[in-house]
Amino acid sequence: MEEGSKVDHVMEIGDTSGEDRSGLQTRKEIFDERFKDLNNNWSTKSCTIFKVNVGLRESNSDAYTPKLIPIGLYHNKNPQLNSMRKYKLLYLQRFLQRKEGLDVDSCARKLEEMKDEALKCYDDINYKEFDTNSTKEFVDMLLVDGSFVVEYIREDCLENQPREGRIINTDWMVSLVNRDLLLLENQLPFSVLTKLHGMTAHQGEMSFTKQVEKTFLSNLPNMCPASLSETTTGNADNMELKHILHVLHKACQPSQTTTSTTKSEHSRKRLCWNPLQLFRPKETPRDTKHITLHGNMPNATELCEAGVTFSKVQNVYSLSDTNNSLGNRTVSLFDIKFEKGLMEIPSFEIVDLTETLLRNLIAFEQHWPDVYPTCFSDYVIFMDYLIESEKDVSLLRLKGIIRNRIGEDKEVASIFNKMGKGVAVSCEDFYYKEECRKLIQHCEKPWNRMKANLRHNYFSSPWAGASTVAAAVLLILTAMQTSFQS
Repeated sequence: MEEGSKVDHVMEIGDTSGEDRSGLQTRKEIFDERFKDLNNNWSTKSCTIFKVNVGLRESNSDAYTPKLIPIGLYHNKNPQLNSMRKYKLLYLQRFLQRKEGLDVDSCARKLEEMKDEALKCYDDINYKEFDTNSTKEFVDMLLVDGSFVVEYIREDCLENQPREGRIINTDWMVSLVNRDLLLLENQLPFSVLTKLHGMTAHQGEMSFTKQVEKTFLSNLPNMCPASLSETTTGNADNMELKHILHVLHKACQPSQTTTSTTKSEHSRKRLCWNPLQLFRPKETPRDTKHITLHGNMPNATELCEAGVTFSKVQNVYSLSDTNNSLGNRTVSLFDIKFEKGLMEIPSFEIVDLTETLLRNLIAFEQHWPDVYPTCFSDYVIFMDYLIESEKDVSLLRLKGIIRNRIGEDKEVASIFNKMGKGVAVSCEDFYYKEECRKLIQHCEKPWNRMKANLRHNYFSSPWAGASTVAAAVLLILTAMQTSFQS
């Protein structure tokens, strides 16, 4: 009897053609309801705060996880991060004291109007679980976390702010908070942050976008904020910005566009793990074996052996340089050029925060389809090709291109080798496509490798060069003497 009832139950669920005979929903009705919920509550275009995918996480999951302070939905219930609750409340208290008559109820009512759009920014959320209590908790989270972010950044930007007057005033906490606020999974919708900032902004205060740039751009290695003036022109806090990480990404675009592809023409239909498979020199025979052997760009050591000279780019914009300005900057981190045997690479510094910051900017590019260009993804892929071992790092370090502040050269090599794992780039829009093509063609020419071998073996130092010249002169004189005697 029991087995028979189970069979009947299965038959009822599986019957999609007739009426529901047992009061249970048919499969068609079940999926129609799911589709309706999906269409009403979720859109890929709305999602901008993502859970980082497994492919990116597996090489270093810690780089995407907050260590001190949780912000937003994904990590707020992590019991290991509960110690920051009191700091959030202290910042909320200071936030409410900025304007007379401001209280949690009035702020919450304004955020209530934004809750639906804010909720849709999160990718990994079950909307059906959000009942009245959950919605209230969500609005409270937006207020508490949002006021913390706004006040923390505002505190950092205040001129002549004494260290004692800051709520968070120890170096180790500031370092970790700065790190955590730049994680993709640890973001709040930028519209919520600008709304909160607008509630308490005083006359003459810089826009929230500018405050974000002032606080966090210095964490990026030699970034040239090429679009800084564009981002902050007119309504600086425009709604196109999705979160703090997006602000930094938008402010750090390459100073020049090296591809002819425009944003309207941009398409990510053709993604590949190794864009260099397309870069076969024109004079190369079209055979499968050759493509296999020469599909990848040589590393820095091999390029050096093929006669490529490496040089660091001078006058790179750095926010730490108080004498610099947007008017006299020349290049950014992304402006790598190769021409006539000379490879110019902007100098950059590797510190403890570098890997985490680059990984999260890359994760944002990989998850949000509207990001263009994907300059951080392309940069890391290119550097991964250049750096295969600590020997390559040592070569670039001795040339002044890499400034290693984290330890041994093999650690830097490991960072770049792992950071490229799981990163897909566009074959057509790869930012360094032309440089790669020219480098591979350069290495394919036997004369370039021959010149490099001569330079390496016989002219590696002034004494070696002098000995080589002396030996050549002696050989010529001996030949001439033999000729005269005959």
